[in-house]
Amino acid sequence: MKEGLRLYGFNNLTKSLSFNIYDVCYAKTPREQQDYIAYIDEQYNSERLTNILTTLTDMIGATVLNISKQDYEPQGASVTLLIAEGPMLKPGETQVAHLDKSHVTVHTYPEYHPETCLATFRVDIDVATCGEITPLSTLDYLIGSFDSDIITMDYRVRGFTRDVNGKKLFMDHKVRSIQDYIDPATLRRYDAVDINVYDANLFHTKMMLKEVDLQNYLFKTDVYELPPQTRLEITNNLRREMIEIFSGRNIY
Repeated sequence: MKEGLRLYGFNNLTKSLSFNIYDVCYAKTPREQQDYIAYIDEQYNSERLTNILTTLTDMIGATVLNISKQDYEPQGASVTLLIAEGPMLKPGETQVAHLDKSHVTVHTYPEYHPETCLATFRVDIDVATCGEITPLSTLDYLIGSFDSDIITMDYRVRGFTRDVNGKKLFMDHKVRSIQDYIDPATLRRYDAVDINVYDANLFHTKMMLKEVDLQNYLFKTDVYELPPQTRLEITNNLRREMIEIFSGRNIY
């Protein structure tokens, strides 16, 4: 909307951003695996996730109407925010009806597999907004809020609005690639691929971290405690896990 597009009436375009991140870790023993899951579960509990989503809501200029949050047993958390575009109350009024309701949700999925000694922490964030608000401007903040080895993002615009001459508009802002909304310094750290369907206003980007520093993936273990051959094996296992998640298929 930077071009100052003049619209007639209510803008009923719905803009949906689905943002998924994966953080992979090597935890050798069952105890280490359980401790890693407990650590992640505490680091990203519903309280912290709520703070992340409320900050995101402020960034897109929306108002929080309602917050629902839940921590699960044995692990995981969910938060849902009902939001509206702009302030809900006007000066001197006690109640205002709005039709521009939207929502932001986040769900976490910590898991591990004892045979591979690999643990994966997945976060799903969905932002659905109405009217002029677009959630793409929050991508740098979301990426920076989590340790992200693999990131997949989907952006879709549905519905239509009209300009003042009555012409239908199925997109009120230009989008070439989701990558255009991510800091170049961040992009340089990842291999990134686009799969876009422009005629349907569908945009998909997936990213995988280029460099694997083994120490960052070891839980309660120093890299120098491991013999070189073991380091190589763990690094290869981590890379294979990341490649399969990034590709969305079993390769090895």
